[in-house]
Order: sequence, then structure tokens, then C-alpha cells
Amino acid sequence: MNEIQKEMAQLQEELKRYAKAYYVEDAPLVEDHIYDEKYQKLLSLEAQYPQYKMKDSITSEVGSANEIQNTPFEKVRHRIPMLSLGDVFSFAELEQFIQRVEKEVGPCQYMCELKIDGLAINLRYEKGKLVQGSTRGNGVIGEDITHNIRTIKDIPQTLPDELSIEVRGECYMSKRSFEQLNQRQEEAGLAPFANPRNAAAGSLRQLDAKVTKERQLSSFIYQIAHYDRLSVTTQEENLHQLKELGFAVDVHDRLCHSIAEIEDYITEMQEKRHELSYDIDGIVIKVNSLDTQAHLGTTIKVPRWAIAYKFPPEEVTTVLREIEWTVGRTGVVTPTAIMDPVFVAGTTVSRASLHNPDYIQEKDLRLGDTVYLHKAGDIIPEISRVDLSKRPKEATPYVIPTTCPSCHEPLTHLKEEVALRCMNPLCPAQAKELMKHFVSRNAMDVRGVGESILDQLFQKGMIHTMDDLYRLTEDDLLQLDKVKEKKAQNILTSIEESKHRSLEHLIFGLGIRHIGYKVAKMLAQTFKTMEHLQQVTKEELLALDGFGEIMADSLLHYFAQKEAQELIEHLKELGVSMKYHAPHVEETTVDTALFAGQTIVLTGKLSHFTRDELKEKLEQWGAKVTGSVSQKTDLVIAGEKAGSKKTKAESLGIPIWSEEELLEKIKE
Repeated sequence: MNEIQKEMAQLQEELKRYAKAYYVEDAPLVEDHIYDEKYQKLLSLEAQYPQYKMKDSITSEVGSANEIQNTPFEKVRHRIPMLSLGDVFSFAELEQFIQRVEKEVGPCQYMCELKIDGLAINLRYEKGKLVQGSTRGNGVIGEDITHNIRTIKDIPQTLPDELSIEVRGECYMSKRSFEQLNQRQEEAGLAPFANPRNAAAGSLRQLDAKVTKERQLSSFIYQIAHYDRLSVTTQEENLHQLKELGFAVDVHDRLCHSIAEIEDYITEMQEKRHELSYDIDGIVIKVNSLDTQAHLGTTIKVPRWAIAYKFPPEEVTTVLREIEWTVGRTGVVTPTAIMDPVFVAGTTVSRASLHNPDYIQEKDLRLGDTVYLHKAGDIIPEISRVDLSKRPKEATPYVIPTTCPSCHEPLTHLKEEVALRCMNPLCPAQAKELMKHFVSRNAMDVRGVGESILDQLFQKGMIHTMDDLYRLTEDDLLQLDKVKEKKAQNILTSIEESKHRSLEHLIFGLGIRHIGYKVAKMLAQTFKTMEHLQQVTKEELLALDGFGEIMADSLLHYFAQKEAQELIEHLKELGVSMKYHAPHVEETTVDTALFAGQTIVLTGKLSHFTRDELKEKLEQWGAKVTGSVSQKTDLVIAGEKAGSKKTKAESLGIPIWSEEELLEKIKE
């Protein structure tokens, strides 16, 4: 075997190992651009030395061949293969693609769409009903994930027409959901996901659909693969038809008539990508005419009528100066990298989570190292690797601490966790973090009690546990820096008001592991009182929609603790409400004619209701609530930070109400 063959064999081995980690294990070993560089290198060598190309070369596969081996899911053979896209990495390469297309078919229009960084899915409907959802797999055979697909809210279970149709798109996780998921992972002592794409893939391949539902996946559909009687002739009409059928379709697509327009669009979206609520890694350029697409055809792996322009990696280097360890409210001790400030993906960064000790050791991070930094999902600063050529000679392996940085008790590495945990229930850092959580907005919402006030209260020994908050006096508060009589009175008023909050806020505020606000609300709505909740059985909990064993065990373990029982009793004695207070609108008689037959879209962050609550109410009042805005939409209800849906509604002249306007209409 000569040197060229050895290099090609090594690239094959590396790429297949990277692909397995990416596609099968949802735990990438390298950044996308490193994989792309090695893949392009192999393609180049195979073009130069075709006699050395292996029969099972990864460059001939559509997805990962490993993706459909040893899968726990049923296999699905796609009626029409799900092809990958060819990649280009520069405008020069893109221009070559356009020239090849137009040399064969003449001038074309091109539909440009965002390349969503998610997992490709195929949805099959028969007579208007969703009957199957599957992954791409190797392009010919995928995995049947119908039970998980049904948990994704913006994928319609039924269509407005009795169509037999097959559509394709991308399942993804929003940046916000990704951030929340990784926060829950770290609080539970589990390994975080590397990026939204892998989080979405891991969530979609869950055997328990309840887990998938908890992770709040979303979708964009962009292709009609197989249908019986839809008359569409272009990709532009294709996208419009998908919107009419009720599918979520990205609103940023643009029809371009020249290479100059395409390049302008790419430049514009590359600058705006950080403003999007989801992750993209490029732009897909498609010939608009479906007849021309059919004429151009496909290779064994990719369509000849489409290409993906991949954005260059946003990665910078900086120096790791220190590793800081902090204790969370559940006792998890998390390392944070302290680095020289550097500008990346729109902001200046000097800190990055290192997640857990395994992460530090896997990357062999040492103080003084020059490290490569990027933002996972465009939001979370993350160190990807070390530049070993710049490692200081005196750098030594980093020593993981064995005692808590707050209380100095020994740290524990539990078998089922990757994190270190302080098990001391009296650890001051845990108590302080738990109190910060207790006074936060979705918990007891005690305004005026911020971090600096809490720090002083703990330092002066005025509070140790949550019930101490309700024993504070004006004299206590006046001992704090920058607290005068008016501020002290405002804080005491806010503390008093918090006593009357509904039960779900107290449940959430207690900081029980794995119990987030939505779950707390479901528990409060179901069991009504704290007393009933404390007596609930595991069977009753598991009967709740979306409630799994881990959450049930955590809740039961919490209420079994003597300290928790005493805390709840003290809070009760101090006047904190232990009951669920239904929203005022529950008692309102609504004229259903106000909403009957209307198609309504909800967007933005709601404050008076959860999204599910309002959807349920509107449907009870006769409305149809859909996930996307179209010409058939009658009304949009917009909360805070409403984005593209509100913009589109404005462009179509569709009425837009705030929550306050909705409540006023109900009262009228």
C-alpha cells in the first residue's frame, strides 16, 4: 500500500468514526468544519486516484450507513430516496454550480432557503391523516419514529384535505430549548448535548415519547416528495402549498434570479443568523422549476439541481487562564473556563462552561493553553480543542478538586452521573442558589431581592432557608448596604404578596430536581393542594401526561425528607398559600361566537397563560389554533418578543391582539 492509499484509508477510518458519533450516538467528536475539511480532502483524492477508491467509501453513502444498523426502531424503506446535498464553501464554487446548471438548461430562477441544522424527517399522510414519520437513515432505509413525531406540536396530525401525501423537512431544537435542556442536564449531573442538532437527534430517537415531548422539538417542512393531486410546478409554489396545508415553513426563503442576488441573500442571512431562534449552518440553493429539477436529475447521492452553501466556521483562539468551580442549587459543582476576552459570533466572551471533570480530561485542558473557542448553537461559548503547538512547556495536567469550593466537604462522583456533586445539605452555596431560585419570577417572584441583597442576608446570617425570608423585619433590611426605609418597605410588600401566589409557583420554587415550571403547573392543576400532593402515589404521578419515572422518583424522594416536610410546614404557618388558584378567565363565561370558526395563531412569550392553556381555551371556544400564519389566518395573538409570525401577519393585514386585548374582548 503506497502513501496515497494509506492517507485515503486513514481518512475513511476517521470519517466513519466521526459519522457514527454524529449520526448514531448524537455525540460529535469534532466540529462540523473539521469533518467537512477531511471529507473534501477524501473527495479530492478519490477524484485524482479513482483506482484507489474503496467500494464502501463514505463519499458514496447518503446518510450514515451505521445509522440503520442495530437500531431499536422498525426500518422504513423510502418510496423515493432521501438524498443528501452537495456542499460548496465559497462563492467561486457556488458560481461553478450555477454555470453547470445553466449550461445544460439555460437561465433559471433559484429558491434560496435557510439550511436548518437539524435531523431530516419524512412524513407520510393517508387520506389526510399522519400515518408514519421516519428518519432519513442511509437515504434508502430509515427508522420509524412515528410515536415521537406525534409529540411535535407544529406537525399536523390531520390535514385540511383528505390528501395522501409524503413531505420532507427538518426536525430541530430551538436555541432556547437547547439552552434549557443543557441546563437541566447539568443540574441532573448528566452530560450536556454538544449542539442543538445532536440534541434534536437524540430527542427524536427516544424510545419513550414522553421524553421527546418534554424537549420541545420543532420542524420546518420544505419538500413535497409524493402526492396524489397537488398541482405545483415550482419550489416556490411547493412551499406555499405546504403552508396552506398547515405545516411549519420557514419564512426567510427568497426567490433569486441571478448569482448576484443569491450572493447578496447569503451575505445578508450570514449576518442575521445570530438573531434567529434556531441554528443554521448555511443556505440551500434550489432550481425553482420542478420540471427543470426532473430534467437535471440526480447522482447516486445528491440532486444535480440543488447545492448547500456552508457558512465558514466562527472559531477564534484565546488563552485559558483559570478554571473556576461553582456550586449549583442541587449540589452539582460545575467548572467554568476563565479566558482572555475575545470577540466571537457577535459578542465578547471571557468565560465558557467546561460542563464536568470528564470534559476537562478528554480535551486535556491545562492552564496557559491556547484554545479554540466557538458558540454551540450560536449561543453557548464552548472550547472545542487545544492548540498543542502553543502549549507552554511548564503546563501540567489539571488537577480536579476533591472538596467543595464553598463548604470544603468531600465531593462525590455518583455512578450514573458525569458531574461532581456536593452532598452536604447545609452547604452555604447550595442554600444561596436555591434561595435565588425561590425568589425568581416563575417561582415566588419576590421583587427587590436580587443577588446582592441575598449575599448580604446570608453573610449576616439573617437567612439560611426559604422560610427565613418570611421572618425578615424592616430593622433587618435596614442593616443592609444601600437599603433605606422605602426600599425596605417595598421588599417587605413584595414578600407579603408572594404568600398569595398559586401553588405551582411554590412547587417550582422549592427547587425539586427534574420539576420545572410546566410540570409544577400540571401538578398544581391536578392535585389542587400541597397536602394532596404530599400524599400522592407513584402510580398517580405516572398516569399524568408526560410524567416519567425519574420525575416521579425525584418528587417522592423530596417529600419523604424530614427537612422538606418541616420547611413546608413552616411556610404554611407563615401564611404562604398551599392551594392552586385557577386563572380568573376560568370563571368567565365567554360568547363562543367571538372565536367560532376562526383560525388563530399564537406567537411570542405569553404571561397570563401558558401556550397550551390558551390553545385549549380557544379551541373550547370554537377556534382552530395553527402553528403558522397564512392568508387563511383570522387572528394572531402576540406575546412578548413576537417574531416572524407577527411580521408576516402585519404584511398580510391580519389582525393582531396582545394578551391584554384578548382579555378585554373576553370581559366585553
